[in-house]
Amino acid sequence: MAYADQQMSGNRIVALIIVAIIHVGIGYVLISGLAYEATKKVIERVTTVDIEEPPPPEPEDEPPPPEPQEVAPPPPVAPPPPISIAPAPPPIQTQPTIPPPAPPALVIPPPAPPAPPPSMARGATPKGQGRWARRIQENYPSRALREETEGTVGVRVTVNADGRVSGCQVSGSSGSSILDAAACKGMERYARFNPALDAAGNPTSGSFATRIVYRLN
Repeated sequence: MAYADQQMSGNRIVALIIVAIIHVGIGYVLISGLAYEATKKVIERVTTVDIEEPPPPEPEDEPPPPEPQEVAPPPPVAPPPPISIAPAPPPIQTQPTIPPPAPPALVIPPPAPPAPPPSMARGATPKGQGRWARRIQENYPSRALREETEGTVGVRVTVNADGRVSGCQVSGSSGSSILDAAACKGMERYARFNPALDAAGNPTSGSFATRIVYRLN
């Protein structure tokens, strides 16, 4: 009895599943526009018919194997171009120790310009001063002799490039205009000089100062 109840319960479950599937199909039919009456009849027929398990389907005959088809030969394939392989790069030589930095460049200063030659400039110097000084003193003015006038005259003369006096000035008067004039006149007449020189050693004009002493014996 229990086995019959279990079988009936299993058939009921199967029937319920089939009914559910039919309801789903009916819903689809209703959506697709089938007639309501046809749906109702199908439902009545299904609900009143006992569901039996369908017999297993008969095995179908295996289809014959397909006929072999002619296969076209593959198209010719061009060989790939040759690949040029670059030679291996030369090995890199590494230096284990770092060399010391190079010494700084020696900067040699330019040679100093040559020193200018020493200057040869000098002033006028008397030539035979003792001789021409005596001649000036011996040429004593006659009026001064009569008046027994004595004195010392300071003079400054200009000496030209040939060593002769070209000008005379009284730098220190003797107190007698006769002696002062006689001293400058004697310097211009008798005095001789070594002319002054410029830096290159060329003769040039210069000046010279001296004193003429007038004394009576």
